[in-house]
Amino acid sequence: MPIMEKKTARDSEVLPKVPVPPLKQTLDTYLKCVQHLVKDEQFKKTKAIVEKFGAPGGVGEILQKKLLERSDKTNNWVYEYWLEDMYLNNRLALPVNSSPVMVFPQQTFRDHKDALRFAARLIQGVLDYKALIDARALPVDFARGQLAGTPLCMEQYYRLFTSYRYPGLKTDTLKVHMNAASSTPEHIIVACKNQFFVLDVAPSNKQLNETEIFSQLEKIMKMAENAEERLPPLGVLTSDGRTEWAQARDVLTKDQTNRDSLALMESCVCVVCLDEPCGLQPRDTNRALMMLHGGGREKNGANRWYDKSMQFVVGMDGFCGVVCDHSPFEGIVLVQCSEYVMKYITGSPTKTAKASTARELLRPRKLLWKCNAHIHGLLTSSGDRLQKLVDNLDMDVFKFKAYGKEFIKKQKMSPDAFIQVALQLAFFKCTGRLVSTYESASIRRFQEGRVDNIRSATPEALAFVKSMTDERVTYTDSEKSKRLRDAINAQTSYTIAAITGMAIDNHLLGLLRISKELKLEKPEIFCDETYVSSNHFILSTSQVPTTVEMFCCYGPVVPNGYGACYNPQSDHILFCVSSFWENTETSSAVFVKALNEGLLEIRDLCNRSCAAAAAVASKPADSGQGASQPKKSGK
Repeated sequence: MPIMEKKTARDSEVLPKVPVPPLKQTLDTYLKCVQHLVKDEQFKKTKAIVEKFGAPGGVGEILQKKLLERSDKTNNWVYEYWLEDMYLNNRLALPVNSSPVMVFPQQTFRDHKDALRFAARLIQGVLDYKALIDARALPVDFARGQLAGTPLCMEQYYRLFTSYRYPGLKTDTLKVHMNAASSTPEHIIVACKNQFFVLDVAPSNKQLNETEIFSQLEKIMKMAENAEERLPPLGVLTSDGRTEWAQARDVLTKDQTNRDSLALMESCVCVVCLDEPCGLQPRDTNRALMMLHGGGREKNGANRWYDKSMQFVVGMDGFCGVVCDHSPFEGIVLVQCSEYVMKYITGSPTKTAKASTARELLRPRKLLWKCNAHIHGLLTSSGDRLQKLVDNLDMDVFKFKAYGKEFIKKQKMSPDAFIQVALQLAFFKCTGRLVSTYESASIRRFQEGRVDNIRSATPEALAFVKSMTDERVTYTDSEKSKRLRDAINAQTSYTIAAITGMAIDNHLLGLLRISKELKLEKPEIFCDETYVSSNHFILSTSQVPTTVEMFCCYGPVVPNGYGACYNPQSDHILFCVSSFWENTETSSAVFVKALNEGLLEIRDLCNRSCAAAAAVASKPADSGQGASQPKKSGK
């Protein structure tokens, strides 16, 4: 169970509570979302089950009533259900499967001193940002895009540096330590050569300046180079499946030395990983891979501690970025923090303290571990499983340069909806079908709001992609254009429903969880294979826009799936497409090729339609032309 921090009266009390949608509306939408994705026979069966569930006096009504009662009693009826379902109950390893990463631009370091200077500035920037959060001085975020201007819940920011995800045998625990005024001195954990060091950031209650941080990092590097004192690479255990890591942690905690080291690990502000050069070409795809999994134990895969929310990676070869545990906050919070830190680093150099004012500081402490043969065996098997994950990830970072947001806006279309429709077209080109698709939609307009799902594989998207790919029937440009606008309008409508708390995924999850709490037999709607397949997201997508040069990426959420993260800029769009090599049905390169083709085809269609419309407009009105032209929706 998540252990929540104290409420801050100022922030979220003013925001409305997330609503519970009407039962009939959710069930109708559910049927509309799945009808074109399953066979007719299967749909008939599903429709009957759904109608029975939603019938007057049926199970659905009982569950809905209980859910409304829960909504009255809590700030956010879905938060705990969602957190457990989405993250804490998931048993997969965090790297690749769950933890998104931010990839910074390639840095040019002449030597390790340059890299440590960068790391020192980064730490200073992090502490600066943390001070803003602690003072509750962050300006409130306002919604952009659809329904822009609404204030958003800021709770997630307060978990950036205060959270820790404890592994559990059946379910993890997310703990948030909100002891801002506590007496314990703040520290950062620095990982170097798979060893962990405690960097006190404010010895004698006076925060380190940049020169002092740099000198402490130099001492850490020197200590880590001492091969005789090198301890086993304990960090690799945190890269394992959550149950495996929980079992290993139980073995570790039998010893007091390990308990002390874990306590320091679990209470740090963040982790800073000083990585060895990985020996790869500095391409976007390689940097993304190194952030996602560190290249396995042979490279920097054990120089991590995945339970901690924020890990900042500084590679001696200029491969830098951030790895985060996703359970405490969404991507936008990671972006805001990363952009602040990057601007801090590249901003005007701080007045670095003169050498004379740098204090004589105690050298940082190294975390000690006591390992017996059993633990050594666990380290080996965790390392083997991480290597398997590394070898399996097929990643392709693709910069689409033909156009960006500006072109899409000129068509009077939402860039996000346009890109989602293009992703559907790419998937259809690869497989000849559409599948259940996940696009995260922020519900931060509500107290403690996280996300719901936009189901982008709409019936309108299917009609459009068929018109673009059907070789037996030739569709006119005006028919294709109409279908494109219909698909984009459907996507936009679903987006608005989702961000206003009216999507279906959280609601259905809530009804399922209430049935478990009432110890009822699992309702048939949730045992139905349509429901199961509708929650198997073969295409998992999200828009993570940045204003500073950097990009976000993550792995697929199912073995036969794709992860597709995109960052639309004015004149280009950056896509990070991931899949698994082990699955022969998927290939990131094939998907990227189809995506590129599809984006160009949609552009050409838009340009031809605009030219045709202009030609019609310039014809004399009395020539009788244009009467039969289809009306253009959305213009």
